[in-house]
Amino acid sequence: MTLKTLQKCLAANLCTLLAIASLNAIAQTKSAESGEEPRVVFHAQTTWIGQSKPGFNTPTPYSDSANMLSPLSEQGFSMTVTADIGIRLWKGAQFHINPESARGRSLSKSLGTASVPNGELQRGSNMAWASYRARMFFMQRWNGDGETVDIEPDFNEIGGKASSNRWTMVAGNFSLLDFFDANPYAKDPRSQFMNWSFLTHGAWDYAADARGYTQGFMLDYTTPTWAIRFARTAVPVQPNGLQLDDALGLHYGDQLEFETDLPLKLQHGPMRGSIIYYRNKAPMFAYKDAMAYTSTEYLQIPRSEQTKTGYGLTLMAPFAEEAGLFFRYSKNDGNFEQYNFVEIDQQWSVGGVFTGKGWGRSQDRVGVALAVNDLSPAHQDYFNAGGKGFFVGDGVANTLKYGSERALETWYRWNLNDVNTRVGKLQNAFSVGWQHIMNPGYNQDRGPMNVYSVRWHSEF
Repeated sequence: MTLKTLQKCLAANLCTLLAIASLNAIAQTKSAESGEEPRVVFHAQTTWIGQSKPGFNTPTPYSDSANMLSPLSEQGFSMTVTADIGIRLWKGAQFHINPESARGRSLSKSLGTASVPNGELQRGSNMAWASYRARMFFMQRWNGDGETVDIEPDFNEIGGKASSNRWTMVAGNFSLLDFFDANPYAKDPRSQFMNWSFLTHGAWDYAADARGYTQGFMLDYTTPTWAIRFARTAVPVQPNGLQLDDALGLHYGDQLEFETDLPLKLQHGPMRGSIIYYRNKAPMFAYKDAMAYTSTEYLQIPRSEQTKTGYGLTLMAPFAEEAGLFFRYSKNDGNFEQYNFVEIDQQWSVGGVFTGKGWGRSQDRVGVALAVNDLSPAHQDYFNAGGKGFFVGDGVANTLKYGSERALETWYRWNLNDVNTRVGKLQNAFSVGWQHIMNPGYNQDRGPMNVYSVRWHSEF
């Protein structure tokens, strides 16, 4: 993408944001005049990420492999534009719809590593703009006892008042990451870590289509100190496909999460922990059975009804607003293919987000994190026999020199001054980042790979 093309895209996207902001300002003004909470709320964002990968040496046996991480120098990018239209229906009820447009070009077609460098590209990329409905869901809250608290408005949240103890139900199209694994420091590639290893638990094969969205329902009970939630959502018809399976009684992803404050009290709040358990039912192949089909096209390998399980643990320690430390550990049973996410059977990651207060930039943020990804023995045997996955697997027998894949990422985000317009405030941020990936594709003969990133994010 040329600089001129980039400027045109950014200008068009900012115009879109301002147009939606105008609608939001009109709705807010009418609500303020009537003294009521706004019935209709608009939010929008646009994010551009540019990435560059220098070349590196790779042994000859992999030069024509199936899921090849290119040893050549490459450049890639992504751009997304998302709007949220929220409607307050009745007491405690909201309806949201998110139209989204995206385009991009991934490094090596997102192949050859479980630590995919750009989380905005999800599992597909296209140079042409693709427009689609990202989310469309209904949310209902029921108040329990406890004091009244304010819920701040945000993307997919109109905000308002609710009791501190409350039930929340969500039904429709959404992302499981909207509600589960509420890690405030490593969740959003639009403002935090960009590598897939830090989007969520790496070994959580969370139910989603190729763009990261699903359909189903979620039920949550929240108190001031702990929360518990459950969701049943759809898996794709084919591994990492776009079409979702509507048979929620037959094929699905279940997840149950419990989070709570921990006894350790810090200056900015208590340390918090969570545990998530998941179970997927879908037509999957077992690695031991697929050993006989290593020369078969990946999607043509015979599959049968299987159940895959796993869990994840998270610890979070806040020490400033939007700043703190985190630790994650996750593991799945390692017997069946990665159906929804990426080839990671066990992962631990640790990192933190820090403020720029020490150098007079208290609104800026800097992040650094390390993830160590591993495969189960059955998964290793399958790859070493010449098997292929959706992202990883050279398809060359007896050449896997296994090593844990390690991803180190750091970034710095300049939070720029808000732009005050007649229709509201436009928030902007610019980031630079670096990723260092060792043993990409779990092969010590590969890499290391360095990725340099720049990012622009605007929202209101």
